[in-house]
Amino acid sequence: MRNALILHGTGGSSKINWFPWLKTELEGRGWKVWVPDLPGADTPNIKRYNKFIFSSDWDFNSDSVLVGHSSGAVAILGILQNLPESTIVDTVILIGSFKNNLGQDALSGLFEEPFEFEKIKKHARRFVLIHSDNDPYCPLEHAEYLSKCLDGELIIKPGQKHFSIGTGGPAYKEFPLILDILSEKV
Repeated sequence: MRNALILHGTGGSSKINWFPWLKTELEGRGWKVWVPDLPGADTPNIKRYNKFIFSSDWDFNSDSVLVGHSSGAVAILGILQNLPESTIVDTVILIGSFKNNLGQDALSGLFEEPFEFEKIKKHARRFVLIHSDNDPYCPLEHAEYLSKCLDGELIIKPGQKHFSIGTGGPAYKEFPLILDILSEKV
Protein backbone atom coordinates (compact mmCIF):
# COMPACT_ATOMS: atom_id res chain seq x y z
CA MET A 1 0.00 0.00 0.00
CA ARG A 2 1.32 3.45 -0.92
CA ASN A 3 2.13 5.35 2.24
CA ALA A 4 3.41 8.81 3.16
CA LEU A 5 5.11 10.19 6.22
CA ILE A 6 4.81 13.99 6.32
CA LEU A 7 6.92 15.98 8.81
CA HIS A 8 6.31 19.61 9.78
CA GLY A 9 8.99 22.14 10.67
CA THR A 10 10.18 23.97 13.77
CA GLY A 11 7.39 25.09 16.08
CA GLY A 12 4.85 23.60 13.68
CA SER A 13 2.19 20.94 13.90
CA SER A 14 0.26 18.53 11.74
CA LYS A 15 -2.67 20.95 11.55
CA ILE A 16 -1.03 23.95 9.85
CA ASN A 17 -0.08 24.94 6.32
CA TRP A 18 -0.67 22.37 3.59
CA PHE A 19 -0.21 19.26 5.77
CA PRO A 20 -3.93 18.49 6.42
CA TRP A 21 -4.72 19.10 2.75
CA LEU A 22 -2.00 16.73 1.52
CA LYS A 23 -3.07 14.07 4.03
CA THR A 24 -6.67 14.28 2.82
CA GLU A 25 -5.66 14.22 -0.86
CA LEU A 26 -3.44 11.16 -0.48
CA GLU A 27 -5.90 9.27 1.74
CA GLY A 28 -8.58 9.96 -0.88
CA ARG A 29 -6.35 8.07 -3.31
CA GLY A 30 -6.07 5.08 -0.98
CA TRP A 31 -2.77 5.94 0.69
CA LYS A 32 -1.93 5.36 4.33
CA VAL A 33 -0.71 8.73 5.70
CA TRP A 34 0.92 9.75 8.97
CA VAL A 35 1.46 13.41 9.84
CA PRO A 36 2.70 13.27 13.42
CA ASP A 37 3.10 16.18 15.78
CA LEU A 38 6.83 15.93 16.40
CA PRO A 39 7.83 16.06 20.08
CA GLY A 40 9.64 19.21 21.19
CA ALA A 41 9.31 20.84 17.78
CA ASP A 42 10.40 24.24 19.11
CA THR A 43 13.89 22.76 19.46
CA PRO A 44 14.06 20.01 16.84
CA ASN A 45 16.38 17.12 17.61
CA ILE A 46 17.24 14.20 15.33
CA LYS A 47 17.73 11.69 18.13
CA ARG A 48 14.41 12.62 19.80
CA TYR A 49 12.57 12.55 16.48
CA ASN A 50 14.10 9.22 15.45
CA LYS A 51 13.19 7.66 18.80
CA PHE A 52 9.62 8.89 18.36
CA ILE A 53 9.28 7.77 14.72
CA PHE A 54 11.02 4.41 15.13
CA SER A 55 9.06 3.55 18.28
CA SER A 56 5.82 3.80 16.30
CA ASP A 57 4.41 1.00 14.17
CA TRP A 58 5.14 2.91 10.96
CA ASP A 59 6.58 0.65 8.26
CA PHE A 60 9.17 2.11 5.90
CA ASN A 61 9.15 0.17 2.65
CA SER A 62 9.43 0.45 -1.13
CA ASP A 63 5.95 2.05 -1.26
CA SER A 64 6.91 4.82 1.18
CA VAL A 65 7.09 8.52 0.38
CA LEU A 66 8.68 10.88 2.90
CA VAL A 67 7.79 14.58 2.75
CA GLY A 68 9.45 17.09 5.04
CA HIS A 69 9.12 20.84 5.40
CA SER A 70 11.95 22.96 6.80
CA SER A 71 13.40 21.21 9.87
CA GLY A 72 11.09 18.29 9.02
CA ALA A 73 13.08 17.92 5.80
CA VAL A 74 16.32 17.80 7.78
CA ALA A 75 14.72 15.26 10.14
CA ILE A 76 14.00 13.01 7.17
CA LEU A 77 17.72 12.89 6.41
CA GLY A 78 18.26 11.63 9.97
CA ILE A 79 15.57 9.00 9.54
CA LEU A 80 17.06 7.75 6.29
CA GLN A 81 20.54 7.59 7.80
CA ASN A 82 19.19 5.31 10.55
CA LEU A 83 17.01 2.96 8.52
CA PRO A 84 17.97 -0.71 8.39
CA GLU A 85 20.48 -1.33 5.61
CA SER A 86 18.03 -3.21 3.38
CA THR A 87 15.21 -0.63 3.61
CA ILE A 88 14.70 1.55 0.54
CA VAL A 89 11.82 4.02 0.29
CA ASP A 90 10.43 5.22 -3.00
CA THR A 91 10.51 9.03 -2.95
CA VAL A 92 11.79 11.72 -0.61
CA ILE A 93 10.54 15.31 -1.02
CA LEU A 94 12.46 17.95 0.95
CA ILE A 95 10.84 21.40 1.04
CA GLY A 96 12.66 24.49 2.32
CA SER A 97 15.56 22.41 3.62
CA PHE A 98 18.87 23.53 5.07
CA LYS A 99 22.33 22.10 5.73
CA ASN A 100 23.35 23.59 9.10
CA ASN A 101 21.83 25.30 12.14
CA LEU A 102 21.47 28.62 10.29
CA GLY A 103 23.19 30.29 13.23
CA GLN A 104 20.37 29.30 15.58
CA ASP A 105 21.19 27.26 18.67
CA ALA A 106 17.61 25.93 18.70
CA LEU A 107 18.36 24.04 15.47
CA SER A 108 21.67 22.50 16.59
CA GLY A 109 19.96 19.25 17.69
CA LEU A 110 19.35 18.46 14.04
CA PHE A 111 23.08 18.31 13.39
CA GLU A 112 24.50 16.49 16.43
CA GLU A 113 25.66 13.68 14.15
CA PRO A 114 27.12 14.48 10.72
CA PHE A 115 25.05 13.32 7.80
CA GLU A 116 26.52 10.46 5.79
CA PHE A 117 25.08 11.28 2.39
CA GLU A 118 26.33 8.11 0.69
CA LYS A 119 24.48 6.07 3.32
CA ILE A 120 21.37 8.30 3.11
CA LYS A 121 21.22 8.02 -0.70
CA LYS A 122 21.08 4.22 -0.51
CA HIS A 123 17.75 4.41 1.34
CA ALA A 124 15.68 6.21 -1.31
CA ARG A 125 15.03 5.64 -4.97
CA ARG A 126 14.45 9.33 -5.67
CA PHE A 127 15.09 12.69 -4.01
CA VAL A 128 13.26 15.88 -4.96
CA LEU A 129 14.06 19.19 -3.29
CA ILE A 130 11.68 22.15 -3.56
CA HIS A 131 13.00 25.58 -2.67
CA SER A 132 12.19 29.21 -3.31
CA ASP A 133 14.59 31.85 -4.53
CA ASN A 134 13.47 34.17 -1.71
CA ASP A 135 13.11 31.90 1.32
CA PRO A 136 13.55 34.23 4.33
CA TYR A 137 14.91 31.43 6.55
CA CYS A 138 16.75 28.91 4.40
CA PRO A 139 19.18 30.12 1.72
CA LEU A 140 18.82 28.61 -1.74
CA GLU A 141 22.47 27.52 -1.68
CA HIS A 142 21.58 25.08 1.12
CA ALA A 143 19.11 23.29 -1.16
CA GLU A 144 21.62 23.40 -4.01
CA TYR A 145 24.22 21.78 -1.75
CA LEU A 146 21.82 19.09 -0.51
CA SER A 147 20.57 18.29 -4.02
CA LYS A 148 24.16 17.68 -5.12
CA CYS A 149 24.93 15.53 -2.05
CA LEU A 150 21.78 13.47 -2.64
CA ASP A 151 21.91 13.37 -6.46
CA GLY A 152 18.44 14.88 -6.18
CA GLU A 153 16.27 16.95 -8.47
CA LEU A 154 16.04 20.59 -7.37
CA ILE A 155 12.86 22.48 -8.22
CA ILE A 156 13.17 26.23 -7.64
CA LYS A 157 9.84 28.05 -7.33
CA PRO A 158 10.40 31.81 -7.64
CA GLY A 159 8.89 34.12 -5.05
CA GLN A 160 7.34 31.44 -2.81
CA LYS A 161 9.24 32.27 0.38
CA HIS A 162 9.07 29.34 2.86
CA PHE A 163 6.06 27.48 1.39
CA SER A 164 3.96 28.29 4.45
CA ILE A 165 0.87 30.30 5.28
CA GLY A 166 3.02 32.51 7.51
CA THR A 167 5.30 33.56 4.65
CA GLY A 168 3.27 32.90 1.52
CA GLY A 169 -0.28 33.52 2.68
CA PRO A 170 -3.40 31.37 2.47
CA ALA A 171 -2.36 29.86 -0.85
CA TYR A 172 -0.26 27.47 1.24
CA LYS A 173 -3.27 25.74 2.71
CA GLU A 174 -2.62 23.54 -0.34
CA PHE A 175 0.52 22.47 -2.20
CA PRO A 176 -0.49 20.83 -5.52
CA LEU A 177 3.13 20.60 -6.72
CA ILE A 178 3.66 17.68 -4.34
CA LEU A 179 0.83 15.76 -6.01
CA ASP A 180 2.31 16.63 -9.40
CA ILE A 181 5.66 15.16 -8.32
CA LEU A 182 3.92 11.99 -7.14
CA SER A 183 1.56 11.91 -10.13
CA GLU A 184 2.85 8.68 -11.60
CA LYS A 185 2.39 7.11 -8.15
CA VAL A 186 -0.95 8.66 -7.12
